[in-house]
Amino acid sequence: MLKRICKASFFIAALSLEACSVLPGSGPSREIITQTGTWESEDTERPFAFIEVDAFTLNILARRPAPGLRGYFGDRRPPARQPIGVGDTLQITIWEAAAGGLFSTPVVDRLSPGSRSAAIPDQVVGRDGSVSVPYAGRIEVAGRTQQEVESTIVDRLRGKAIEPQVLVNVTRNVSNTVTVSGDGANGALVPLTQRGERIMDVIALAGGFHSPLPETFVSLTRDGRTARAPIQSLLDNPGENIFARPGDMVTVERAPLTFTVVGATGANAVIPFQQRRVTLEEAVARAGGLQDMRADPDGVFVLRYEPVAVAREYPSVSPRLLDGGSVPIAYHLNMRDPKALFLARRFAMRDKDILFVSNAPLTEISKFFQMFLMVAQPGMQAGVIAATVK
Repeated sequence: MLKRICKASFFIAALSLEACSVLPGSGPSREIITQTGTWESEDTERPFAFIEVDAFTLNILARRPAPGLRGYFGDRRPPARQPIGVGDTLQITIWEAAAGGLFSTPVVDRLSPGSRSAAIPDQVVGRDGSVSVPYAGRIEVAGRTQQEVESTIVDRLRGKAIEPQVLVNVTRNVSNTVTVSGDGANGALVPLTQRGERIMDVIALAGGFHSPLPETFVSLTRDGRTARAPIQSLLDNPGENIFARPGDMVTVERAPLTFTVVGATGANAVIPFQQRRVTLEEAVARAGGLQDMRADPDGVFVLRYEPVAVAREYPSVSPRLLDGGSVPIAYHLNMRDPKALFLARRFAMRDKDILFVSNAPLTEISKFFQMFLMVAQPGMQAGVIAATVK
């Protein structure tokens, strides 16, 4: 009888090791992820890179530039020059040095000096880029500043009017505008002034934004290129709040940041950041922590796609993975090591990260025995009953 029990025990132990791969589970084991991310042969390439979270890794991640507008466009220029354009509306006023000229009324009596100025009705700059001025003809204004147009009109009237002086005012600016759309903007067309407006200025003029600050992003499209950055970065770093330029398109949008939790944690769910920065330590806590009876503390992973520029700094990343635009990386943290708690506080989660905690090896064996007993127990009980009857 004892020999049978021993043989059965050895058989069950051997079978349990084989059955672990077919048992139900929440994801791959730590060993499988580690082997897949580090093993490479001539015939099989790594599907992702395996990186240990340590001080070296954190220093590389800290050097990654935050998403911004100035860094993408490299724009450190002052406010743009704003010439008059087609479609703008101009008001032109002409003064003369004495009454009785082309643009002034004659003296009526000794007590009335008469008018010495005349305001030409507002004109829209035509498709030819010109406006009409009495006694001066068609004046080319498109692409020129107000001061340049004033000088041209004075030159045209010299010898006709009495020492003329001219003032040109843009009453409706449609050529030097920024289109602002999205959350709170309602499709506003914001005219730029000579003072120069920054991105946050045009957003405020268009109505501001109404979504929570950590979930609000701004996209800037300029010259066929688009950059996207959290609006918080423009508030924290004034240098990112660059000057708006004519023709810019600014879109304000709400985009909640989230990370996904899978595996042996208190909750498997998509969890919103609800703040600008979430560390790995906070992410584990929001997921309900590691389950004592299931989790492998040495099997904590953060899965994400990194830019090639960042992945290239890791010596262990396969050159084959650097051919694409981004590199899949599995960051590994051993929570059995006390130092890992401090590393987790410095490791920043990113939007759409996957936090995965694998099951402990003993958990898989325990699940096998539970399933084995569920199947074998009725037969064992029948055998005991039959032996008792005999």
